[in-house]
Amino acid sequence: MKIEELFQIKDQVAIVTGASQGIGKDISKLLGSCGAKVVLIARNEEKLNDLKREMENSGYEVMSIPCDVTQVQQLSEVMKRVYERFKRIDILINNAGTNITKEAEEVTETDWDTVLDLNLKSAFFCSQAASKYMKKGQKGKIINMSSQMSQVGYYKRAAYCSSKGGLMQQTRALAIEWAKDHIKVNSIAPTFIETPMTETMFQDKEFEQDVLNRIPLGRLAKVEDLFGAVLYLSSSGSDMVTGQTLFVDGGWTVW
Repeated sequence: MKIEELFQIKDQVAIVTGASQGIGKDISKLLGSCGAKVVLIARNEEKLNDLKREMENSGYEVMSIPCDVTQVQQLSEVMKRVYERFKRIDILINNAGTNITKEAEEVTETDWDTVLDLNLKSAFFCSQAASKYMKKGQKGKIINMSSQMSQVGYYKRAAYCSSKGGLMQQTRALAIEWAKDHIKVNSIAPTFIETPMTETMFQDKEFEQDVLNRIPLGRLAKVEDLFGAVLYLSSSGSDMVTGQTLFVDGGWTVW
């Protein structure tokens, strides 16, 4: 294989959940710029349509499907629609996620279910629904957007850490089960990333300094820091990699 073909994803069909904003939005545009046919999935139909127009204006081939991925009964139909249009599903990026920051004793059952349903349960059932079509082609790449909190604990994140730790184990379990179908399942575990959603969080300077003190590289991550990991795990460059979690955490988990 030529070096320039290693990270080639041109004409691959890539699904991104939580695509309407933040990390999912930027990853979707990255995949489109690399020639992939991108399927945008998110709850916010207005934002989804805005992104679809923006990407189409850049010359990218895009499909958008408004969907709440925690509504598991909808996922089979979503994946069926994608397959009917493109006749293949090559890449699934389970990016949709949330966090509710509370002291452990303050976490309600509703808080717990909200975090676990989106971060963990939806990733499994999206993967299950997409795997049916990946198996038809005897290939596929599933990438779960995890967190360094899959490996370490932190304050006010009992539900979040539980969900991401579970996602790491889910990644391993599915990688083993679907290896015979040549479906590779991996996850990316970033540290805190500079996004509009975290901007207010870091207005607490004591919190910001504590986070920076835990990152040997001495800075927060940017969404662009994830791009190499996304392309690597989406492409043939990672064809012998499965069940792994790639930490993009500036060294936090090295301590």
